[in-house]
Amino acid sequence: MKLRIRNQKDVAAGVVYVLAGAGFSLGALNYKLGDAARMGPGWFPFWVGILLVLVGIATAAAGVRVHAAEEHVKRPEFGTIAWILGAVVLFGVLLQHAGLVLSLAVLVIVSSLGSHEFKWRATLVNAAVLIAFSVGVFIRGIHLQIPLWPTFLQ
Repeated sequence: MKLRIRNQKDVAAGVVYVLAGAGFSLGALNYKLGDAARMGPGWFPFWVGILLVLVGIATAAAGVRVHAAEEHVKRPEFGTIAWILGAVVLFGVLLQHAGLVLSLAVLVIVSSLGSHEFKWRATLVNAAVLIAFSVGVFIRGIHLQIPLWPTFLQ
C-alpha cells in the first residue's frame, strides 16, 4: 500500500509542529529538568515540546488518511511575508522611542497592508482594540516598564 499525501496543508503543519516541538525539547535539555516532584527550569518547555511533537504527528497523519480532504499548499506570497516581518521589525525598533501606543498602531497598520482584504476602518478598529488590550494587560496589569508614549512627549 502506497502512502499518499491527500492534504498537503495538514502534513506541512504537522512537520512544522514536530520541528518546533523537537527544538523546544532539545533546547530544554540545556537546563536542569528535575522530576515531577521538583521541576527544574527545563521541565515545562521539554514536555510542551513533546506534546507539540505528538500533535504534529497526529496532524500529519490526518493529512495522509484515505478520507482526508484534498488540499494543496499554495506558493508563498513573499510580499505578504515581507509586510508582516517588516511590521514586527519596525515595532521592535520603534518601541523604546515611540512608545507602546504608536508602535502598536504602526505594527497593525503596516502588517495589514500585506492583506488582500485591507480596509482602513477594520485596521483602525483592530489597532484600537490591540492598544487598549495591551495597555490594560502590560502597563496597568503587570506593570511592565515600557514607555506608553514617545520620549519627546514625556
